[in-house]
Amino acid sequence: MEYISTRGKVAARGFIDTVLMGLADDGGLMVPAEIPVISPEKLEEWRSLSFQELFLEIFSYYTNDEIPYDDLKKMVYTSYGNFRAPEVTPLHRVNDSLYVLELFHGPTFAFKDVALQFMGELYSYIAKVRGEIIHILGATSGDTGAAAIQGVRGKEGIKICILHPHGKVSKVQELQMTTVDDSNVLNLSVEGNFDDCQKIIKELFADLDFKGRYHLRAINSINFVRILAQTVYYFHAYLQLPGSDQKKVNISVPSGNFGNIFSGFLAQRMGLPIHKLIIATNENNILERFVVTGEYKPGSFTGTYSPSMDIQVASNFERYLYYLLDEDAEKLSGYMAALQSEGAITVDGELLARVQADFSALGVKNAQCLEIISKYQQESGYLLDPHTACGVAAYEKFSAPDEISIAYATAHPAKFDEAIALTGIKQEFPAPIAALFELPQHQVVVDHDKAEIVRQLVAFYG
Repeated sequence: MEYISTRGKVAARGFIDTVLMGLADDGGLMVPAEIPVISPEKLEEWRSLSFQELFLEIFSYYTNDEIPYDDLKKMVYTSYGNFRAPEVTPLHRVNDSLYVLELFHGPTFAFKDVALQFMGELYSYIAKVRGEIIHILGATSGDTGAAAIQGVRGKEGIKICILHPHGKVSKVQELQMTTVDDSNVLNLSVEGNFDDCQKIIKELFADLDFKGRYHLRAINSINFVRILAQTVYYFHAYLQLPGSDQKKVNISVPSGNFGNIFSGFLAQRMGLPIHKLIIATNENNILERFVVTGEYKPGSFTGTYSPSMDIQVASNFERYLYYLLDEDAEKLSGYMAALQSEGAITVDGELLARVQADFSALGVKNAQCLEIISKYQQESGYLLDPHTACGVAAYEKFSAPDEISIAYATAHPAKFDEAIALTGIKQEFPAPIAALFELPQHQVVVDHDKAEIVRQLVAFYG
């Protein structure tokens, strides 16, 4: 399997080179030159597999044997050996038509652990076998940063710097990042929002001289391996669902940066028979507006109870647009240039019809988010975090009586107690989260200033 850029100006790469590249040198995102298709017979054979076994099966289509099987197997089993659920991502039945896939059983209690525990092992492996220096640089709206730091903290040959928006993540998210005191970790708390942080990251990766000199590697979902690792739990969720081969199965996904939902789109193209892919977002509803109207236009930033989705510019949207345009890199480049120069792009006619066939979408208001949390706690005794509540609200809007839906629980509710408390619900924190409040914090607060951030990086990376 070869990997190419959505912009079409980068020579084909192998799996490990794609891992190391992250953002392509032409500014595009790396994608497989061809998406493998899993037959219904093969899918049925996978029903009895554990999460780890399924992971190895799916990755075997993409790694080109660049990593010996025994080495890959060791990485996979190490990555998921510290998850609190033996199934890694267990499926919880809420009622006759709704299941919740719990993606929060990793070390930082968020879905990002599923991909980033593996990414940490993979980067460590590459650093050792290639003698590479790896300097990870990423931005977070809350969960990616903590999961990425947890994945690589203390690992030899790796340093990690994470930018997060100052005061715009939950307290637990902040503590999970900033209470880490390892010498290979730097937290920069940026006066601005997530989009400001992400813009600086993209600009630094686009500066090929700076990127090469400081050995920058991506941990955000611009890195295709993040996307690929997340497809595993789409397959795992479907295969865990009783009688899924006889039912229409919808999946509702809280979505901010479009990475998680794009993983579902990729799984669907690989042959997973998902009936509806449902995008759930909040009042930063650029993705809902795109699906409904065809206009993709970043608007003003709104702080919400679901801060991990407080994003206006979705990095992985470019990957979806590439496939929507039938893998025409020249057309895609034109659209992205228009987004840069005019601040918006629009699709209509047949293209919009295809978008609406691919996705349903709902932007959930703050009040509705809290209502859903209260409703399901009262009716089912099941506590949802605010992001998952948005996913459940979208399930309620788009699921028909003859369909089964899986809503993705992307974080443990303890990570967002500020919102949960507004409903009057009192929860008990898991011990690892409660312990964070007793630890000192380590972070540098900086202005939203690229030059100052560069100075911090140069000093840290050395």
